[in-house]
Amino acid sequence: MGDTTASATIRGVDVAGPPDARPIVFVHGAMFTRTLWAPQRDALSEEYRVIAPDLPGHGTRSDESFDLAPALALLDDVLESEADGSAVLVGLSLGGYVITEYARRKPENVDGLVIVGSSANPVRGMNLLTRATGAVARLATRSDLVERGIQRLGTRWVRNRDLSPEHEREILESGIFPREFGTPGPDLGGRNVRAGLEAYQGPVLVVNGERDKIMRSGEREHAAAAGDANVIVLEGVGHVCNLHRPETFTNVVRRFVRNVDAGT
Repeated sequence: MGDTTASATIRGVDVAGPPDARPIVFVHGAMFTRTLWAPQRDALSEEYRVIAPDLPGHGTRSDESFDLAPALALLDDVLESEADGSAVLVGLSLGGYVITEYARRKPENVDGLVIVGSSANPVRGMNLLTRATGAVARLATRSDLVERGIQRLGTRWVRNRDLSPEHEREILESGIFPREFGTPGPDLGGRNVRAGLEAYQGPVLVVNGERDKIMRSGEREHAAAAGDANVIVLEGVGHVCNLHRPETFTNVVRRFVRNVDAGT
């Protein structure tokens, strides 16, 4: 297990692993924080430089609200400060959409993409679903009672995963932020993220849990937009598959990065 430190220049960024190793930047989904990646960080940091930031609205940045533009600017700063300008990017759910848009805008900074639980394209019918879900979530979480209830459910969900006591404690102590579940809706609704994949055309891996039906419905189209990227489905798990099956997910990322570095 590598030592984890905080970035010296950017708040809310964990860094672990040798300074001269291949950098991998992990971007979490809505409601959780950078500690979502604690199992992958500790498993990979002997071999890689593992970097995980808090998105706006989450963790150390809970004084902000999520917005795509500052999230992309933050990711750019993280790459420049901690990854010498480029890295393999891994993003789950909201994080997957953030890294896809970043790759569209700055493909030269992205050595590869692992898109996890974010292969539904929020256009047409999915646009309406994304916006409606976001609106309902924003309305519901105005209530402190609802927010606390979701936090309790999230805590129970984390405790039911097969995590070490250290990782479980780290994830829960960093907090759960239900109000940020609905915030990204206006940013993502109507955005053709597959156009971003077509513009990037670098190495891409699409990963979904077998039970994540909404995301799985678009995975083949996502892979085709990325230039026939590989698709991996993790059996018997749902949306947050990196915590459902931490070791399996870590091995998937490790193999992808090794293939990127080998040029295969």
